[in-house]
Amino acid sequence: MTKALITGGAGFIGYHLGKKLLDYGCQVDLVDNLARGVLDEELDKLLHHPGVRFIQADLRGPEALQVLGQNYHYIYHLAAIIGVAHVLQRPFQVLADNATMLLNILALARGQGELKRLVFTSTSEVYAGTLKHFTLPIPTPESTPLAITDLKEGRTSYMLSKIYGEALCQQSGLPCTILRPHNFYGPRMGLSHAIPELLKRALDEPSGGSLSVYSMEHRRTFCFIEDAVEMMQRLAEAPEGEGGTFNVGNQYPEVTIGELADLIVKVVGKPLTLISQPETSGSPVRRCPDMSKTMSLTGYRSRFGLQQGLELTYQWYRDKVFMRQGISAI
Repeated sequence: MTKALITGGAGFIGYHLGKKLLDYGCQVDLVDNLARGVLDEELDKLLHHPGVRFIQADLRGPEALQVLGQNYHYIYHLAAIIGVAHVLQRPFQVLADNATMLLNILALARGQGELKRLVFTSTSEVYAGTLKHFTLPIPTPESTPLAITDLKEGRTSYMLSKIYGEALCQQSGLPCTILRPHNFYGPRMGLSHAIPELLKRALDEPSGGSLSVYSMEHRRTFCFIEDAVEMMQRLAEAPEGEGGTFNVGNQYPEVTIGELADLIVKVVGKPLTLISQPETSGSPVRRCPDMSKTMSLTGYRSRFGLQQGLELTYQWYRDKVFMRQGISAI
């Protein structure tokens, strides 16, 4: 039986990826220190599946590797310190801990007898330096040369930890695939992210009220989580994916944050007026991945449109968190 390890397994992507792999008959080990991920009702239900094992461990320490298996075919390394607030508050930890976790996972990967692929999740933030200092093509292909922002800026730490991580994987001699996620969203994502945060504020606002929106003219594309994990699995299992770097997301539609907020108001079903607020510091005006390389290799086209994905996300948050005061990742 195929066996997979998912680090950050209690988190947003890890949970959905674990469900996806189980559907394909994999045995799945989820490892997480629960610093941000939560043991909510959904994860508890998943952990009752006979094909799942949950391991609470801190990957920053080498002792964690002693409790993990030695017979993984796929290792998906999703664990990292993420989120703008965390990055700005503790940039040194972001650099040091993200690198340490990856180095430990690389050591674990070298000890596997039948490893087919180590998948490292990088970030679309790796393009931030190129955008700031040079001309960034949009949609942005993976072949775009990377530059870095000022090393003194706290926000640089996360992006730099992922560029360093990509280099470690490329030079490791292991069968690696590098993924650069672009704006995944869906049920169980943290409340600190834009979509669930806007959904919550729209729900709480009385009819006829207003909704403040920052960076309204900034443009993004969004990818529903079920489409995202399908692409991730296909890239991990494709022989041509070994040694490659791939954008994961959607190239279309590219919408402004204001248009996203309009859709959210429509999904929540309230007449609200959008109030434009200043641009968020450090936020790029546009971010859109060139998906031609990923689509060519996987043969996959996203099945969920933006409005459909927002409706599913809202229904989950309304029923599981907003109305029931349920727990959610931060």
